[in-house]
Amino acid sequence: LIYDSFAQYLVTEKGYDKDLLTLAPDCLDFCCKGLVLDIEEGNFLKLAQDGTVLRASHGTKSMTSEEILETYGTREWKHFNTVSGMVSRSAKYYLYDNYFDLPGALLCARVVDSLDQHDGQKKYDFWKDMVAAIQHNYKISAFKEDCGTYFPEVKKHPDKYLQRCPESVKKWLKQLKSAGKILLLITSSHSDYCRLLCEHILGNDFEEYFDIVITNALKPGFFSHTPNQRPFRTLENDEEQEALLSLDKPGWYSQGNAIQLYELLKKMTGKVDPKVVYFGDSMHSDIFPARHYSNWETVLILEELLGDKVTVPVETESEPLEKKGKYEGDQLKALYSISKQWGSFFMDRLPGLENAEETLVCTWSCKCISTYSTIAIPSLEAIADLPLDYRFTRFSSNSSATAGYYPSPPRALLPNEESVTMK
Repeated sequence: LIYDSFAQYLVTEKGYDKDLLTLAPDCLDFCCKGLVLDIEEGNFLKLAQDGTVLRASHGTKSMTSEEILETYGTREWKHFNTVSGMVSRSAKYYLYDNYFDLPGALLCARVVDSLDQHDGQKKYDFWKDMVAAIQHNYKISAFKEDCGTYFPEVKKHPDKYLQRCPESVKKWLKQLKSAGKILLLITSSHSDYCRLLCEHILGNDFEEYFDIVITNALKPGFFSHTPNQRPFRTLENDEEQEALLSLDKPGWYSQGNAIQLYELLKKMTGKVDPKVVYFGDSMHSDIFPARHYSNWETVLILEELLGDKVTVPVETESEPLEKKGKYEGDQLKALYSISKQWGSFFMDRLPGLENAEETLVCTWSCKCISTYSTIAIPSLEAIADLPLDYRFTRFSSNSSATAGYYPSPPRALLPNEESVTMK
């Protein structure tokens, strides 16, 4: 749906090739979290923790080692120093680090293929049109106005797109609240869309689970901006009202900043230094800024920990697609299963220069996890049944790069497993 909502706009409003509207099921294999789009070159990059280019594609087509060296010299990506601080996305690159964004990566790659085919371009200028597509589909008034392709469709068929929250997680939220914890929901979605999602996922009483709900939080700015730059606002009928000078009581608010929120938490807990644990699935919008600016504990929801468990037996890989199709119907592959084109999210081989041996290295995405998250889990369900005083091992508490993964580290990071996951 996300792919379609952008593709529709590019084709109907910006005159792009209508081939973009059709998707072959196997092209979703291109989607892999942690890719960086080098906008001007039309290239997607998978980076090692030091910024070395491990794999790359031009549009959807994989680049050879020679092509990578030709484009990126010593394989070191020139923007790595600016991007590695997670501070910015710029006009030169875009980082795909969560599932909501990923379909856009596939669309951009196909746009590059299409421009190459028709215009033989060398520098690319499609990004402004992608930004326009995002604004058209997701601007704050789009839900109310039934604008774009995305919101009208989710409103009509929520069951098709949304999974209900497991009972174990609801029970866990209630337990936390009964134990005197303050529960916050902080989302960049506007209040009307947030309400639709939460009613569908948690039920009509969803507001009872949370003490404070903050919508249109515009993360990561929520963490990095000052109260003057980004004040809280109250809402009436989903319309934002005048700015608040301070945050005095729990409730539902829009926009805002972590500084004033923390002042309210001090007041509510009666503590000078209340501890906040923040759960999120985006390194760029959630985990990095919450740790870097607010020094909160961070729990990364990392679905790749699920996909890593299943390796495809060799004999089924060679089956023709049409044979598989009979059994799978329209079921497209789980996004967190390992991409054949990009390989493991966590590790990859670095080809040796000259005749040197190739080495296994950690990806940049993997390094960010152990640097900025307290722990990483595959889902909330994975911890919902644990006692509230369960003690997790943190990433930072010892030198092991795998300590903070719960319930277990990804197989790619375990010794002697590389051959299974890396083939």
